Amino acid sequence: MLDQIRQLGQQALAELAQVKDPAGLEAYRIKYLGRKDGLLLKMLSQVGRLPAEIRPQAGFLANQVKQQVLEAFERAKRDLAEATEKALPQIDVTLPAAEVVVGRPHVITQTIRELLDIFGRMGFHVAYGPAVEDEWHNFIALNIGPDHPARDPQDNFYIEDNLLLRSQTSTIQIRVMESQRPPIRVVAPGRVYRPDTVDATHMFMFHQLEALVVDEGVSMVDMKSTIDQFIRLFFGPETPWRFRPSFFPFTEPSAEVDLFMPDPEGKGGWVEMGGCGMVDPNVLEAVGLDSERYTGWAFGFGIERLAMRKYGIPDIRMFFENDIRFLSQF
Repeated sequence: MLDQIRQLGQQALAELAQVKDPAGLEAYRIKYLGRKDGLLLKMLSQVGRLPAEIRPQAGFLANQVKQQVLEAFERAKRDLAEATEKALPQIDVTLPAAEVVVGRPHVITQTIRELLDIFGRMGFHVAYGPAVEDEWHNFIALNIGPDHPARDPQDNFYIEDNLLLRSQTSTIQIRVMESQRPPIRVVAPGRVYRPDTVDATHMFMFHQLEALVVDEGVSMVDMKSTIDQFIRLFFGPETPWRFRPSFFPFTEPSAEVDLFMPDPEGKGGWVEMGGCGMVDPNVLEAVGLDSERYTGWAFGFGIERLAMRKYGIPDIRMFFENDIRFLSQF
Protein backbone atom coordinates (compact mmCIF):
# COMPACT_ATOMS: atom_id res chain seq x y z
CA MET A 1 0.00 0.00 0.00
CA LEU A 2 2.84 2.39 0.85
CA ASP A 3 4.36 1.81 -2.59
CA GLN A 4 0.99 2.51 -4.23
CA ILE A 5 0.74 5.83 -2.37
CA ARG A 6 4.24 6.86 -3.47
CA GLN A 7 3.54 5.77 -7.05
CA LEU A 8 0.30 7.79 -7.16
CA GLY A 9 2.15 10.89 -5.91
CA GLN A 10 4.87 10.51 -8.55
CA GLN A 11 2.26 9.96 -11.24
CA ALA A 12 0.33 13.09 -10.19
CA LEU A 13 3.44 15.31 -10.17
CA ALA A 14 4.62 13.97 -13.54
CA GLU A 15 1.23 14.56 -15.13
CA LEU A 16 1.03 18.08 -13.67
CA ALA A 17 4.28 18.97 -15.43
CA GLN A 18 2.58 18.28 -18.78
CA VAL A 19 -0.35 20.68 -18.22
CA LYS A 20 -0.07 23.77 -20.50
CA ASP A 21 -3.43 25.57 -20.39
CA PRO A 22 -6.26 26.46 -17.97
CA ALA A 23 -8.58 23.78 -19.36
CA GLY A 24 -5.98 21.08 -18.78
CA LEU A 25 -5.30 22.38 -15.28
CA GLU A 26 -8.99 22.20 -14.39
CA ALA A 27 -9.22 18.62 -15.70
CA TYR A 28 -6.16 17.74 -13.60
CA ARG A 29 -7.74 19.23 -10.46
CA ILE A 30 -10.90 17.18 -10.91
CA LYS A 31 -8.91 13.99 -11.54
CA TYR A 32 -6.58 14.19 -8.55
CA LEU A 33 -8.02 16.76 -6.12
CA GLY A 34 -11.75 16.51 -6.76
CA ARG A 35 -13.92 16.06 -3.66
CA LYS A 36 -16.03 13.27 -5.14
CA ASP A 37 -13.88 11.21 -7.47
CA GLY A 38 -10.40 12.63 -6.91
CA LEU A 39 -7.74 9.88 -6.80
CA LEU A 40 -6.01 11.37 -3.76
CA LEU A 41 -9.30 11.47 -1.81
CA LYS A 42 -9.98 7.84 -2.72
CA MET A 43 -6.49 6.96 -1.54
CA LEU A 44 -7.09 8.60 1.84
CA SER A 45 -10.43 6.82 2.23
CA GLN A 46 -8.70 3.46 1.74
CA VAL A 47 -6.22 4.13 4.58
CA GLY A 48 -8.96 3.53 7.16
CA ARG A 49 -9.40 -0.06 5.93
CA LEU A 50 -5.72 -0.99 6.33
CA PRO A 51 -4.41 -3.19 9.18
CA ALA A 52 -3.85 -1.25 12.40
CA GLU A 53 -0.10 -1.81 12.39
CA ILE A 54 0.52 0.08 9.10
CA ARG A 55 -2.42 2.46 9.24
CA PRO A 56 -0.55 5.40 10.96
CA GLN A 57 2.39 5.22 8.56
CA ALA A 58 0.12 4.96 5.52
CA GLY A 59 -2.06 7.87 6.72
CA PHE A 60 0.99 10.08 7.27
CA LEU A 61 2.40 9.24 3.83
CA ALA A 62 -0.96 9.76 2.09
CA ASN A 63 -1.42 13.21 3.66
CA GLN A 64 2.17 14.11 2.77
CA VAL A 65 1.64 13.12 -0.86
CA LYS A 66 -1.66 15.01 -1.02
CA GLN A 67 -0.02 18.16 0.37
CA GLN A 68 2.85 17.93 -2.13
CA VAL A 69 0.46 17.56 -5.04
CA LEU A 70 -1.75 20.41 -3.76
CA GLU A 71 1.23 22.78 -3.40
CA ALA A 72 2.51 21.83 -6.86
CA PHE A 73 -0.97 22.42 -8.27
CA GLU A 74 -1.15 25.94 -6.75
CA ARG A 75 2.30 26.79 -8.16
CA ALA A 76 1.29 25.57 -11.61
CA LYS A 77 -1.94 27.56 -11.42
CA ARG A 78 -0.05 30.73 -10.47
CA ASP A 79 2.62 30.24 -13.15
CA LEU A 80 0.00 29.62 -15.83
CA ALA A 81 -1.91 32.80 -14.89
CA GLU A 82 1.29 34.87 -15.07
CA ALA A 83 2.19 33.39 -18.46
CA THR A 84 -1.30 34.12 -19.80
CA GLU A 85 -1.11 37.73 -18.60
CA LYS A 86 2.29 38.24 -20.21
CA ALA A 87 0.93 36.95 -23.51
CA LEU A 88 -1.75 39.65 -23.58
CA PRO A 89 -1.06 42.95 -25.43
CA GLN A 90 0.59 45.37 -23.07
CA ILE A 91 -1.32 48.62 -22.47
CA ASP A 92 0.38 51.67 -21.05
CA VAL A 93 -2.35 53.21 -18.91
CA THR A 94 -0.32 56.41 -18.55
CA LEU A 95 -0.63 57.25 -22.26
CA PRO A 96 -3.24 59.87 -23.28
CA ALA A 97 -6.57 58.40 -24.33
CA ALA A 98 -7.70 58.54 -27.95
CA GLU A 99 -9.44 61.79 -28.79
CA VAL A 100 -13.22 61.57 -28.67
CA VAL A 101 -14.77 63.34 -31.65
CA VAL A 102 -17.86 65.19 -30.44
CA GLY A 103 -20.57 66.00 -32.95
CA ARG A 104 -22.11 69.42 -33.33
CA PRO A 105 -25.09 70.96 -35.11
CA HIS A 106 -24.66 71.61 -38.83
CA VAL A 107 -23.84 75.21 -39.74
CA ILE A 108 -27.32 75.57 -41.31
CA THR A 109 -28.93 74.36 -38.09
CA GLN A 110 -26.81 76.81 -36.11
CA THR A 111 -27.85 79.61 -38.47
CA ILE A 112 -31.55 78.76 -38.19
CA ARG A 113 -31.31 78.74 -34.40
CA GLU A 114 -29.64 82.14 -34.41
CA LEU A 115 -32.26 83.56 -36.80
CA LEU A 116 -35.13 82.29 -34.66
CA ASP A 117 -33.49 83.70 -31.56
CA ILE A 118 -33.16 87.15 -33.16
CA PHE A 119 -36.74 87.24 -34.39
CA GLY A 120 -37.97 85.77 -31.13
CA ARG A 121 -36.48 88.75 -29.33
CA MET A 122 -38.27 90.97 -31.85
CA GLY A 123 -41.65 89.50 -30.90
CA PHE A 124 -42.11 86.90 -33.65
CA HIS A 125 -43.55 83.42 -33.15
CA VAL A 126 -42.32 80.38 -35.10
CA ALA A 127 -44.57 78.54 -37.57
CA TYR A 128 -43.96 75.41 -39.62
CA GLY A 129 -45.65 73.81 -42.61
CA PRO A 130 -45.50 70.64 -44.72
CA ALA A 131 -42.86 70.17 -47.42
CA VAL A 132 -45.42 68.58 -49.76
CA GLU A 133 -48.06 71.15 -50.69
CA ASP A 134 -51.12 71.45 -52.89
CA GLU A 135 -51.49 74.07 -55.60
CA TRP A 136 -53.86 76.15 -53.49
CA HIS A 137 -51.25 76.90 -50.83
CA ASN A 138 -48.24 76.98 -53.17
CA PHE A 139 -49.77 79.05 -55.99
CA ILE A 140 -53.47 79.95 -56.06
CA ALA A 141 -53.82 81.57 -52.63
CA LEU A 142 -50.56 83.43 -53.28
CA ASN A 143 -52.09 85.16 -56.33
CA ILE A 144 -50.03 83.08 -58.77
CA GLY A 145 -52.38 82.50 -61.69
CA PRO A 146 -52.61 79.36 -63.83
CA ASP A 147 -50.60 80.95 -66.67
CA HIS A 148 -47.80 82.27 -64.48
CA PRO A 149 -44.39 80.81 -65.49
CA ALA A 150 -43.67 79.92 -61.85
CA ARG A 151 -46.28 77.15 -62.18
CA ASP A 152 -44.55 75.48 -65.10
CA PRO A 153 -44.01 71.77 -64.30
CA GLN A 154 -40.41 72.14 -65.46
CA ASP A 155 -39.83 74.71 -62.71
CA ASN A 156 -41.27 72.58 -59.90
CA PHE A 157 -41.05 69.10 -58.43
CA TYR A 158 -44.56 67.74 -58.96
CA ILE A 159 -45.56 64.51 -57.21
CA GLU A 160 -49.11 64.34 -58.56
CA ASP A 161 -51.30 66.71 -60.56
CA ASN A 162 -52.17 68.78 -57.49
CA LEU A 163 -49.24 67.96 -55.20
CA LEU A 164 -45.67 69.20 -55.35
CA LEU A 165 -42.65 69.86 -53.17
CA ARG A 166 -43.13 73.44 -52.01
CA SER A 167 -41.15 75.96 -54.03
CA GLN A 168 -41.28 78.63 -51.31
CA THR A 169 -42.00 78.97 -47.61
CA SER A 170 -44.71 81.51 -48.50
CA THR A 171 -47.04 78.51 -48.32
CA ILE A 172 -46.77 78.74 -44.53
CA GLN A 173 -48.10 82.32 -44.72
CA ILE A 174 -51.35 81.00 -46.16
CA ARG A 175 -51.68 78.26 -43.55
CA VAL A 176 -51.05 80.74 -40.73
CA MET A 177 -53.59 83.25 -42.04
CA GLU A 178 -56.13 80.45 -42.54
CA SER A 179 -55.81 79.34 -38.93
CA GLN A 180 -55.19 82.65 -37.09
CA ARG A 181 -56.72 86.10 -37.01
CA PRO A 182 -54.65 89.30 -36.88
CA PRO A 183 -52.49 90.49 -35.31
CA ILE A 184 -50.09 87.98 -36.88
CA ARG A 185 -46.33 88.09 -36.41
CA VAL A 186 -44.53 84.88 -37.39
CA VAL A 187 -41.33 83.57 -38.91
CA ALA A 188 -41.21 80.20 -40.66
CA PRO A 189 -38.02 78.29 -41.50
CA GLY A 190 -38.07 75.36 -43.90
CA ARG A 191 -36.67 73.58 -46.94
CA VAL A 192 -37.83 74.52 -50.42
CA TYR A 193 -37.32 72.73 -53.73
CA ARG A 194 -36.70 74.11 -57.20
CA PRO A 195 -35.06 72.41 -60.20
CA ASP A 196 -32.41 75.13 -60.49
CA THR A 197 -29.09 74.59 -62.21
CA VAL A 198 -26.57 73.97 -59.44
CA ASP A 199 -23.79 76.53 -59.19
CA ALA A 200 -21.99 78.53 -56.50
CA THR A 201 -25.17 80.31 -55.38
CA HIS A 202 -27.99 77.97 -56.49
CA MET A 203 -29.11 74.53 -55.33
CA PHE A 204 -32.17 72.40 -56.14
CA MET A 205 -32.94 72.18 -52.41
CA PHE A 206 -32.20 74.96 -49.96
CA HIS A 207 -33.61 76.62 -46.85
CA GLN A 208 -35.70 79.76 -46.54
CA LEU A 209 -36.82 81.90 -43.64
CA GLU A 210 -40.24 83.43 -44.15
CA ALA A 211 -41.60 86.34 -42.11
CA LEU A 212 -45.17 87.60 -42.05
CA VAL A 213 -46.80 90.51 -40.22
CA VAL A 214 -50.51 91.28 -40.60
CA ASP A 215 -52.38 93.90 -38.59
CA GLU A 216 -54.18 97.18 -38.92
CA GLY A 217 -51.99 100.04 -40.10
CA VAL A 218 -48.92 97.97 -41.08
CA SER A 219 -46.73 99.79 -43.62
CA MET A 220 -43.62 99.33 -45.73
CA VAL A 221 -41.72 101.45 -43.22
CA ASP A 222 -42.36 98.77 -40.60
CA MET A 223 -40.96 96.12 -42.91
CA LYS A 224 -37.86 98.09 -43.80
CA SER A 225 -37.07 98.92 -40.19
CA THR A 226 -37.48 95.25 -39.19
CA ILE A 227 -35.19 94.05 -41.97
CA ASP A 228 -32.62 96.72 -41.10
CA GLN A 229 -32.70 95.73 -37.44
CA PHE A 230 -32.33 92.06 -38.34
CA ILE A 231 -29.34 92.69 -40.63
CA ARG A 232 -27.61 94.75 -37.96
CA LEU A 233 -28.13 92.04 -35.34
CA PHE A 234 -27.16 89.13 -37.59
CA PHE A 235 -24.31 90.58 -39.65
CA GLY A 236 -23.16 93.61 -37.68
CA PRO A 237 -24.07 97.30 -37.57
CA GLU A 238 -21.96 98.30 -40.61
CA THR A 239 -23.31 95.72 -43.07
CA PRO A 240 -24.18 97.25 -46.48
CA TRP A 241 -27.56 96.23 -47.88
CA ARG A 242 -30.12 97.67 -50.27
CA PHE A 243 -33.67 97.48 -51.55
CA ARG A 244 -34.06 96.80 -55.27
CA PRO A 245 -37.51 97.17 -56.89
CA SER A 246 -38.94 93.87 -58.05
CA PHE A 247 -42.19 92.03 -58.68
CA PHE A 248 -43.86 89.12 -56.90
CA PRO A 249 -47.48 88.08 -57.44
CA PHE A 250 -48.14 87.86 -53.69
CA THR A 251 -46.73 91.28 -52.68
CA GLU A 252 -47.30 94.81 -53.97
CA PRO A 253 -45.13 96.83 -53.88
CA SER A 254 -42.24 94.34 -53.94
CA ALA A 255 -38.48 94.54 -53.55
CA GLU A 256 -35.37 92.38 -53.50
CA VAL A 257 -33.01 92.58 -50.53
CA ASP A 258 -29.37 92.53 -51.63
CA LEU A 259 -26.32 92.21 -49.41
CA PHE A 260 -22.82 93.09 -50.47
CA MET A 261 -20.60 89.99 -50.45
CA PRO A 262 -16.85 90.61 -50.63
CA ASP A 263 -14.66 88.12 -52.46
CA PRO A 264 -11.08 86.97 -51.67
CA GLU A 265 -9.74 89.66 -54.02
CA GLY A 266 -11.42 92.40 -51.99
CA LYS A 267 -13.92 93.34 -54.68
CA GLY A 268 -17.15 91.40 -54.30
CA GLY A 269 -20.63 92.32 -55.42
CA TRP A 270 -24.30 92.45 -54.53
CA VAL A 271 -26.04 89.12 -53.94
CA GLU A 272 -29.78 88.64 -53.58
CA MET A 273 -30.80 87.47 -50.10
CA GLY A 274 -34.51 87.23 -50.84
CA GLY A 275 -37.67 89.07 -51.71
CA CYS A 276 -40.07 91.18 -49.67
CA GLY A 277 -43.04 93.48 -49.98
CA MET A 278 -46.51 94.40 -48.79
CA VAL A 279 -48.94 91.47 -48.85
CA ASP A 280 -51.12 91.75 -51.95
CA PRO A 281 -54.81 92.43 -51.12
CA ASN A 282 -55.79 89.43 -53.23
CA VAL A 283 -53.80 87.18 -50.86
CA LEU A 284 -55.56 88.63 -47.83
CA GLU A 285 -58.96 88.16 -49.45
CA ALA A 286 -58.09 84.56 -50.43
CA VAL A 287 -57.74 83.62 -46.75
CA GLY A 288 -60.83 85.54 -45.66
CA LEU A 289 -59.20 88.72 -44.32
CA ASP A 290 -60.64 92.15 -45.04
CA SER A 291 -58.02 93.89 -47.18
CA GLU A 292 -59.66 97.25 -46.45
CA ARG A 293 -59.04 96.77 -42.74
CA TYR A 294 -55.78 94.82 -42.62
CA THR A 295 -52.41 95.25 -44.28
CA GLY A 296 -49.30 93.17 -43.98
CA TRP A 297 -45.77 92.64 -45.13
CA ALA A 298 -43.67 89.55 -45.76
CA PHE A 299 -40.20 88.50 -46.76
CA GLY A 300 -38.41 85.28 -47.66
CA PHE A 301 -34.64 85.01 -47.20
CA GLY A 302 -32.35 82.21 -48.36
CA ILE A 303 -30.74 80.81 -45.21
CA GLU A 304 -27.73 79.39 -47.06
CA ARG A 305 -27.02 82.81 -48.55
CA LEU A 306 -27.32 84.43 -45.13
CA ALA A 307 -24.79 81.94 -43.77
CA MET A 308 -22.51 82.43 -46.79
CA ARG A 309 -22.46 86.19 -46.21
CA LYS A 310 -21.97 85.85 -42.45
CA TYR A 311 -19.15 83.28 -42.56
CA GLY A 312 -17.52 84.13 -45.89
CA ILE A 313 -18.46 80.82 -47.55
CA PRO A 314 -17.88 81.10 -51.32
CA ASP A 315 -19.98 78.17 -52.59
CA ILE A 316 -23.43 76.95 -51.51
CA ARG A 317 -22.50 73.39 -52.44
CA MET A 318 -20.11 73.23 -49.49
CA PHE A 319 -23.09 72.99 -47.12
CA PHE A 320 -24.13 69.65 -48.62
CA GLU A 321 -20.81 67.88 -49.23
CA ASN A 322 -20.42 66.57 -45.64
CA ASP A 323 -16.73 67.46 -45.62
CA ILE A 324 -15.63 67.27 -41.99
CA ARG A 325 -12.87 69.80 -42.67
CA PHE A 326 -15.55 72.35 -43.57
CA LEU A 327 -18.17 71.38 -40.98
CA SER A 328 -15.69 71.37 -38.08
CA GLN A 329 -15.08 75.11 -38.55
CA PHE A 330 -18.52 75.99 -37.17
